[in-house]
Amino acid sequence: MLKQFYREVKLAFLENKLAIYISIFILIFSLILGYVLEPYLYSYFNPVVDDLSQKVETGVIRLTFFDIFLNNILIIFQMFVYGLLFCLSAFVLAYNGFFIGYYTAIQDDLYRVLAMLIPHGIFELTSCILACASGLVLFNFLFIFLKYYLKEDVSLKEAFIVKSFKLKQSIVIFIVSVVLMIVAGFVEVYLTIPIAHFILQR
Repeated sequence: MLKQFYREVKLAFLENKLAIYISIFILIFSLILGYVLEPYLYSYFNPVVDDLSQKVETGVIRLTFFDIFLNNILIIFQMFVYGLLFCLSAFVLAYNGFFIGYYTAIQDDLYRVLAMLIPHGIFELTSCILACASGLVLFNFLFIFLKYYLKEDVSLKEAFIVKSFKLKQSIVIFIVSVVLMIVAGFVEVYLTIPIAHFILQR
């Protein structure tokens, strides 16, 4: 069963490389813009940062594995589902990229903030990239499904069966994204701080 899933994952990645590459570009581009345009984004993002900081301090947001995982899962689930709405997955990913870039730019100690972000960020950002890609593939499925249905004059059921492989691939990519987000949540709660302290003390 694991071998079969591995084959499905490999096929999904190979046949949807463009969606993955587009998602990588969106994230990197938005991260850079968020960092570079920090002065212009202050009025927009600073209230968000202050609100998050206050909620953490008051205990409204708890930095537990469950809370972090639930929040991140909701974000990547949005990216997946919004693929049905004309690729709005890309906008969710770009927003998060802008925010991370902005948040990094406003920190006094760049080395420290990177040490606190990179250990879990490697898995978290990869998960976000794949979640966005899965949304783009989901949109692709919807497009080719409707195109086939309208052009070939077949039933909805037949059109779905013929083109459902693309829906399956979007789900497979999303499952990988979820697995990576689970790893990211575990690393963020239990390993990021020890790793960051080790790096900063060297």
